[in-house]
Amino acid sequence: MTPAWIVCSWPPVLWQAGEARDWRFVHLGTRVLNHGDARHPCSGQTVWGNASTQPAAGLAWDWIELPQGVLALADPMGMVSNLQFLDAHGCVLPSMQCAMQLNGIVHALPWQDEVHRALHGIAA
Repeated sequence: MTPAWIVCSWPPVLWQAGEARDWRFVHLGTRVLNHGDARHPCSGQTVWGNASTQPAAGLAWDWIELPQGVLALADPMGMVSNLQFLDAHGCVLPSMQCAMQLNGIVHALPWQDEVHRALHGIAA
């Protein structure tokens, strides 16, 4: 699996905020860090990247399993990525606005399916 936090070391990819891109992010790997027990939930990390080779964009985040098997971002503000979002003037957005952009991308991904596969040892 691609280490989750390695995407920060990838060369930056500039993306105009609000601009639709025809990038298809694919699952690069999910790691279960804690299989959980009665007192501690399952948790781990997942990594996604765009299917094209240039430019290589990626994002990663920690997840946690809530009661009844619901999967959620452990920290919606704690995602990591090499994407740098630009405003209309070409300036990099502040981290809070970048987090909102990343959350929009993550919301559109079938990441919970991949995490369920990892939790239950099912090959994709």
